[in-house]
Amino acid sequence: QTAPQFGPDRSPVWARQLPSLGQTAPHMLITSSNTRDVCVWPLQVQKKNYREEKKRATKELLSTITDPSVIVMADWLKIRGTLKSWTKLWCVLKPGVLLIYKTHKNGQWVGTVLLNACELIERPSKKDGFCFKLFHPLEQSIWAVKGPKGEAVGSITQPLPGSHLIFRATSESDGRCWMDALELALKCSGLLKRTMIREGKEELASTAGESSQINFYSLLRAHNMQGFQFNDSDQFKDPDLYSDKSDREGEQDHEESDVEGLGKSEESDSDTSERQDDSYIDLDPNEALRETPYLEQSHEELGEAGEASQTETVSEENKSLIWTLLKQVRPGMDLSKVVLPTFILEPRSFLDKLSDYYYHADFLSEAAVEENAYNRMKKVVKWYISGFYKKPQGLKKPYNPIIGETYRCMWLHSKTNSKTFYISEQVSHHPPVSAFYVSNRKDGFCLSGSILAKSKFYGNSLSAILDGEARLTFLNRGEDYVMNMPYAHCKGILYGTMTLELAGQITIACEKTGYSAQLEFKLKPFLGNNDSVNQVSGKIKLGKEVLATLEGHWDSEIFINDKKTGVVDTFWNPTAELRQSRLTRCTVPPEDQGDYESERLWQHVTRAINNKDQTEATNEKFILEEAQRKSTRERKAKCEDWAPGLFEQDPVTGEWHYRYADTRPWDPLNDMIQFEKDGWIQTKVRHRTPMVRSASVISLSNQGPRRDGNCKCQVGWPTEQRSLSCFYTS
Repeated sequence: QTAPQFGPDRSPVWARQLPSLGQTAPHMLITSSNTRDVCVWPLQVQKKNYREEKKRATKELLSTITDPSVIVMADWLKIRGTLKSWTKLWCVLKPGVLLIYKTHKNGQWVGTVLLNACELIERPSKKDGFCFKLFHPLEQSIWAVKGPKGEAVGSITQPLPGSHLIFRATSESDGRCWMDALELALKCSGLLKRTMIREGKEELASTAGESSQINFYSLLRAHNMQGFQFNDSDQFKDPDLYSDKSDREGEQDHEESDVEGLGKSEESDSDTSERQDDSYIDLDPNEALRETPYLEQSHEELGEAGEASQTETVSEENKSLIWTLLKQVRPGMDLSKVVLPTFILEPRSFLDKLSDYYYHADFLSEAAVEENAYNRMKKVVKWYISGFYKKPQGLKKPYNPIIGETYRCMWLHSKTNSKTFYISEQVSHHPPVSAFYVSNRKDGFCLSGSILAKSKFYGNSLSAILDGEARLTFLNRGEDYVMNMPYAHCKGILYGTMTLELAGQITIACEKTGYSAQLEFKLKPFLGNNDSVNQVSGKIKLGKEVLATLEGHWDSEIFINDKKTGVVDTFWNPTAELRQSRLTRCTVPPEDQGDYESERLWQHVTRAINNKDQTEATNEKFILEEAQRKSTRERKAKCEDWAPGLFEQDPVTGEWHYRYADTRPWDPLNDMIQFEKDGWIQTKVRHRTPMVRSASVISLSNQGPRRDGNCKCQVGWPTEQRSLSCFYTS
């Protein structure tokens, strides 16, 4: 207490030093004979109290979630998903939250509903049981970001709505009981402010300083809650902590560090600054995306319709190479291990070749919103046929991808202002398997599959067989269209003109609707004329009933005959106008590609082929193939298996799935834009929702390393590739 000073009315005014600060406070405790005492604490003390209060509230909520003794009610309930079907889930009601699990053992978390954001209402229903609805009145998300053990990804079930949930109890008495319990849980959030009843749960509100911090983090560790990381210096900074720019600039460079040594976050000073670990990224609407740059494709080779663009006249020099090659093979032999001459190579990878099917992905956008199931199937068939007319000039074969090779591109939809992303990876070399994933959540479709490339030699001809299936999914309908691929047949190797054709039986089937389509790609008959080249025929069926037949040429005009009306219309015709209306394709610039992306990996071979330098092309191709053989030998010596970076294999079905697949229907109230970064297709959202996917994805706990905002991470690259620049960088 210092010497008194006198105010305007001549009464004494005392300035006191605060013992905890050791200096005169910028705001003083003022007393006088005719005014009451007023205390204004320093800004640093206010901030400290602010952080401590946030910690206390967080501790109380997490303790409630993890304490098995704090349960209002728990039972099975049916929940209606966005696909208008019901899923039976185990619901645990606690003060302030509703935890949803797949099983009653609480081991497979699905999502956490924040009850303070919800309204509760009874819902009439014609079916048995009792229905009620939890909803946000303003159509905002009702879901928490994390699970009870720090999970960022929920268990697999059908997609659940973001702003509401509809429940069905088995009887009216059970439903009424749940209604009463929810009303209680909605009102008892204040009960969270209680003394912790389990060991190690000291009341944080009555303590301060380092001891309280130790107890807080001990609580997190005791309950396996490391996923919820908080830090004095950054994690508890909120935008409302600062009144203006001058306060922010006056903030000290560092504050008290946590006793447990948790690192400071460098991302954001908001409550949600912890790293987002699923395919939803919660960003400020005005914040720039950290996405892969794409440029419009500058050049594209497109052959003409008919047989002329599918033939190749072999020079005398190259004929000798073919004879040398044929000495290594015999009829019926698989050519996957035979090194082919470079003069028949198309200067791009097979992964790039598979992307040709999406230049007309707008047909899928139209099919996704088509209400009639028959018309949807017709649009799917039309899209399927549209992927074949883009063919190179002459008889060409794309590069065989190297294991670990990746390729990505996208198409711009001007009508819907959306993007279709294509991601592919060579997941196996012997046998050669290429996995791919295509996504346009805004337009409501995704497509995935894998292709096992085989080839057979028959003497004067050979066939390239594409063994595998693709699965097209319409996200808002829960419909899957499963389809296979035709094979490519090359004839005239020893004598005659070398010609490439498509052949085979194709089936496109949707189990849910019962519609299917069968197509037959036909080889040119021995005595056929030009009109018999590239023929295709087919039919569209509902069950066993044929609704329409198709006939024509896959690279020109195809007609459809409606069996009920007898009307024949043009089903498909790649006219010049249609080719001009193709979607704009964008690719990643070479400087932004990883070393194992197709264009960069094969750049020297491609340059040599374009320069018609077959010797240089052969040498560069040999260098890549020899490096791959060396890597295989090294892995075999170390007993190491190849681990793909973007795809994982289902151990039961053997199917390959994209690690970051997101098959949730697009939510226009919450989802803002879909983008891609380092092979990871993501969605920018207004509010986070739980990761609840309908696809069959294996091993959620082994989703591969996640990106971290502060460091580079490597995903699935083998030892020999680690010297190269990392493909996955944040």
